[in-house]
Amino acid sequence: MSLYERRHSRWYERILLGLPFQILVGLTIVVGFPSLERWGWGFWRYLPDYRGNTILAIAIAFIVISLTLRRLNRFPGSQVSAYIVPTVTTVFLVVVAILFFTREEYTRQVLFGGYFLSLTWFYIAYFLGRRYRRLKLALVPLGEAKKLKETSRIEMRELSSPDFCGVRYDGIVADLYADELSAEWEKFLAKCTLAHIPVFHVKQIRESVTGRVRIEHLSENEFGSLLPSSLYRGFKRVVDFFGALVLVPVLAPVMLATAIAIKRDSPGPVLFVQERMGYRGVPFKVYKFRSMYCDRKGNGYTEGEDDPRITRVGRVIRKYRLDELPQLFNVLKGEMSFIGPRPESLELSAWYEKDVPFFSYRHVVRPGISGWAQVEQGYAAEVDGMTTKLQYDFYYIKHFSLWLDVLIIFKTLKTIITGFGAR
Repeated sequence: MSLYERRHSRWYERILLGLPFQILVGLTIVVGFPSLERWGWGFWRYLPDYRGNTILAIAIAFIVISLTLRRLNRFPGSQVSAYIVPTVTTVFLVVVAILFFTREEYTRQVLFGGYFLSLTWFYIAYFLGRRYRRLKLALVPLGEAKKLKETSRIEMRELSSPDFCGVRYDGIVADLYADELSAEWEKFLAKCTLAHIPVFHVKQIRESVTGRVRIEHLSENEFGSLLPSSLYRGFKRVVDFFGALVLVPVLAPVMLATAIAIKRDSPGPVLFVQERMGYRGVPFKVYKFRSMYCDRKGNGYTEGEDDPRITRVGRVIRKYRLDELPQLFNVLKGEMSFIGPRPESLELSAWYEKDVPFFSYRHVVRPGISGWAQVEQGYAAEVDGMTTKLQYDFYYIKHFSLWLDVLIIFKTLKTIITGFGAR
């Protein structure tokens, strides 16, 4: 056995964790079993519209779910097991809605059978996959790589010399720009790449572990550019507009009840309106339900959970993010998105700009009602947590995509339902 052989080289591990196996075998099960139970053996020989539509609907749903969960698993702290039920349920509801509005015939029993089997399949695949999903990485203990710590998903072992000593690894991590990286280590890394063992620069692993991008300098996105995808930006704007258009009338009773509770709880206006820095550095007025007393002053920044300025109703609406509901009108106007970096006040933006010269880069995407920093860090103290918050924001911009937005939506819904992590 070669000293430069990857750890996960056993054929059954590669097959079980491979996407083709997940789709082909899983699809056969979730389509085949309920179809056999309802239509009997040989159902594939006779496929009228209602059968064909049902099978196609389950197949499309299953493939979309597979790709979504696989993509979500790439991001730090994704905890895919927590998103199996909402992902499977959401995708199947969308499929049913499409069949309903297009008035296509389908068999409910088979479709629901496919739904429950999909849940079962993805949970089994997740728990079986946990045995093999924890990456085992060799660490070259030089430069920035020495600061890396292992996580629940990544096991790291330091190498004392340029040799694996008979141990098999999934990859190797090194600071490729470290001054201490000798010719002997570079030769070793070159041999690893020839043996098809991935060699990761420390920056890649650090970002995948922390979910943050260091802000000593600007960092290009996955496409090698500082500019996020214009195609996805346009698609996202359309989804934001129609999503807000639907939610405003649906949530109108909740907003009315919140407004009445605020008015009865303390004197002052129902809405808090503040000018903040927006998309492409253009200021705009953000709308929120007032959650603080009007006659109590603070230092201008978030003071924590025991902030005396927060009203009784304010604590409740902050906990469940109800104070953000008026921002649906900001979304309709194109000033905000559902997901993006939180907009800062003009005062804070000017203050941040002094310490971080490229702070304005966070305005390259629309600010959001919820964002990566909020679901990962929570509403931390604005001044003390500035650096960490910006690192999360820049990570979001670097990985600006549908999949990251879906993950943020799931995490936001969890916060709204449980109230955990909100202030």
